[in-house]
Amino acid sequence: MKQKLSQKRKISSKQKQNKRIIHVLVLMSFLFLTLIIYLTYFELFIKDNIISSSYNRRLWEREDKIVRGEIFDRKGVSLAHNEIVGNEQERVYPFGPLYSHVIGYNSTTYGKSLLEAKYNDQLLNINPLNPVTDLRDKLTGSRSFGNNLYLTIDHKLEKRASELMGRRNGAVVALHPQTGEILALVSKPDFNPAESSLEERWHELIESEENPLLPRATQGLYVPGSTFKAAVSLMAVDKGLDNKTYEDTGSIIIDGKKIENHGKKAYGTLDLENALAVSSNTVFARIGVELGEENLNDLARQLGLGKKISFDIPLSTSRFDYKNMGKTDQAAVGIGQGKILVTPLHMALITGGIANNGVVMKPYLVDRVVTANGFILKDREPGEFFRLADPDTAKRVKEMMKGVVDKGTGKNAKISGVSVAGKTGTAQNELTAQGENKEHAWFIGFAPVENPQIAVSVILEYSGSTGGGQAAPIARELMVQWLKEQGLM
Repeated sequence: MKQKLSQKRKISSKQKQNKRIIHVLVLMSFLFLTLIIYLTYFELFIKDNIISSSYNRRLWEREDKIVRGEIFDRKGVSLAHNEIVGNEQERVYPFGPLYSHVIGYNSTTYGKSLLEAKYNDQLLNINPLNPVTDLRDKLTGSRSFGNNLYLTIDHKLEKRASELMGRRNGAVVALHPQTGEILALVSKPDFNPAESSLEERWHELIESEENPLLPRATQGLYVPGSTFKAAVSLMAVDKGLDNKTYEDTGSIIIDGKKIENHGKKAYGTLDLENALAVSSNTVFARIGVELGEENLNDLARQLGLGKKISFDIPLSTSRFDYKNMGKTDQAAVGIGQGKILVTPLHMALITGGIANNGVVMKPYLVDRVVTANGFILKDREPGEFFRLADPDTAKRVKEMMKGVVDKGTGKNAKISGVSVAGKTGTAQNELTAQGENKEHAWFIGFAPVENPQIAVSVILEYSGSTGGGQAAPIARELMVQWLKEQGLM
């Protein structure tokens, strides 16, 4: 009996031991499988991001052995290059703050931004995992050279845009409507991207209420104000509302909400063209209601609002934040207010689309990537992005926008001997909601109307003035300069 009990205890003990072994094996198998899954995920999805991260110290060690590529404007003006003093390299930005919101910065302390970050691999011309480069450098004791970038930016136009902005905050975007090339891209306030300046002023920059590190042209989101009336006109023409007339008494009440014209002016009988020319809020509020929720949502989709736009540097997505729209919402959209937020670049794209017979071209900033010995690695070709209107509708709105400059609120954009189309805008914001006279001033436009070569979007933050008063003259000067450069004036 005792022997049987002893045998049972031994069997039971052995079974428990076997179970423990099985549990340990299962746990080890699970851990091993987890490790395999993580390594696979790392290899497929996050390896490249970690390796190319601007905070990767090993990458900085490798970068010391490479002369970072130069960045040029469209005509070969050097905008960023490396200088070598002894064994040290320094990234030099010859024009200081001018390209801080285009090229960005390249800092061992604060990492990289914008083009310096997006095109880091091309500027270094390395595969981060390639040991051959390191071996070659060790054997020869010499530095290798990165690739150069040629931008679509025109330095003279960029410089002029910055000068015209002065100390006012906001943004200017100029593009070629038939190709999508970005000709100028200015955001204010700006900052000096040199590493020594960043180290000295970093805390000041990140704590400033003016947010000088924000590239307003591409990441700033603003209510478009009356510039959006040009876009609403596309849908109005499409639905035949350009054949109607409206009585403008200076104000209108929609569902209990009072909407007034700027300065409470009454314009009398207006058709769509003249309503756009004088920027009548009462007429466009009525048009918004007449178009209704479905058409306005269709318009937002046609304009690419909410659509992610692929670009050479980070770009905020413009927003049309409506699920259900009452009549007051529809009226607000009609005059470019309400829950609409756009980037200045997106407004330039919409303007370029109207100019280009309804076709919006893909925007691009980097024209080509070229090796140190002149071989072209990557060459961009213009491509169609989306269509926002049919050609006949776009042509009709082009003529209406020409009327804005010829006889309406955009007279300050007139150019002698050149046909100009445009739309002014005065947009309310959080300060105007508190009763302060701090509206944003907008202007969008293009020239010449018959064969557009430049489309411009200008916004001046909290200017307390109209778009026609402050923003239109900036656009005019830029269009004049570009057309002169092209031999068209």
